[in-house]
Amino acid sequence: MRSKQFIAVEDKYGAHNYHPLDVVITKAKGIWVWDVEGRKYLDFLSAYSAVNQGHNHPRIVKALIAQARSLTLTSRAFRNDQWPMLAQELCRMTGFEMVLPMNSGAEAVETAVKTARKWGYQKKGIPQDQAEIIACENNFHGRTISVISFSTEPLYRNDFGPFTPGFKIIPFNDAGALEAAITPNTAAFIIEPFQAEAGILIPSPGYLKRAKEICARANVLFIADEIQTGLGRTGKFFACEHEGVRPDMIVIGKSLGGGCYPISAVLSTREVLGVFKPGEHGSTFGGNPLACAVAREALRVIKDEKLVQNAAKMGAYFMKRLRTIPSRHIKEVRGQGLLIGVELKPEAGGARRFCEALKDAGLLCKETHEHVIRFAPPLVITKKDLDWAFDRIAATFARLEG
Repeated sequence: MRSKQFIAVEDKYGAHNYHPLDVVITKAKGIWVWDVEGRKYLDFLSAYSAVNQGHNHPRIVKALIAQARSLTLTSRAFRNDQWPMLAQELCRMTGFEMVLPMNSGAEAVETAVKTARKWGYQKKGIPQDQAEIIACENNFHGRTISVISFSTEPLYRNDFGPFTPGFKIIPFNDAGALEAAITPNTAAFIIEPFQAEAGILIPSPGYLKRAKEICARANVLFIADEIQTGLGRTGKFFACEHEGVRPDMIVIGKSLGGGCYPISAVLSTREVLGVFKPGEHGSTFGGNPLACAVAREALRVIKDEKLVQNAAKMGAYFMKRLRTIPSRHIKEVRGQGLLIGVELKPEAGGARRFCEALKDAGLLCKETHEHVIRFAPPLVITKKDLDWAFDRIAATFARLEG
């Protein structure tokens, strides 16, 4: 079958909850993907940062195959030999004391919310069913009912109510608003250190540090959603490290599975995650041996191949080059590490047409919030590869200048 046929079948039988670019990928390796006609593209999205280590990394694939041949699933009704080792390695790598494994990012965010509420009742003494959690405008923490209850994006909320109560929304990058919103019933503040889906929004220097200090004074948990920004994407292992901030709880996912298998996790202290008793929370697939074996190797690849350092170096280089493009359509180039957004002026006609033109030039990226092109290639990318991409980006802007 050809691309048009696959697209027709998908449009007929698949729910239309996505608006993908019309490219049908059948093979991938490293930073490159191929469609069913054999055309080659540079992946500049990394599956929304789930493929930080590159597609089909041989070490991660080898770990997946080896584990699949021996044991894939036990459920948490029984123990397995991979989950405890992943938990230990994550704690030693990050300095946290406990880990709770889940499968998707949204599940991990839900877990963090449940944890914060239970901690609020058991440890802080908040009256039962009165716990409040503060979140930021324009956030993206997932798409479950509870998570969209603290979203401000109409597209995610319209026709999906009624919503889960117990959330307050404040402006992003406004420490004063955070301080004013806190009450004795506030259990936690949840934030993406950098807002990726909102258009690669980077807070002012010192904001994250100030927010953490405010939370600490008020005995409020500071929860960092590092599902997209964590594991090296921004040039630090965690984005919070850019300001020396240590959250009380961190949520990770995406590239924890090395682009090969879904797995997510919540990391925190023993006091916080220790609030759970058997049966109060869980997942049939959470902590399954196949996912854990993959995650263990995925973490080793990040460390062994110095992907965090490469993201910092290549990101700085690429942003500098992008800022030289002489286009009247570009409003701003911003980002950190290899999480980069090119914001277009409204008169540019939207980012979608630029992403479609870049696809035709051999570069796959995606628009976010209508006017922003997101560039987030795998962290294994080299300077030579970035130069190849830049030439096509510059040529595309020049072609669409009229």
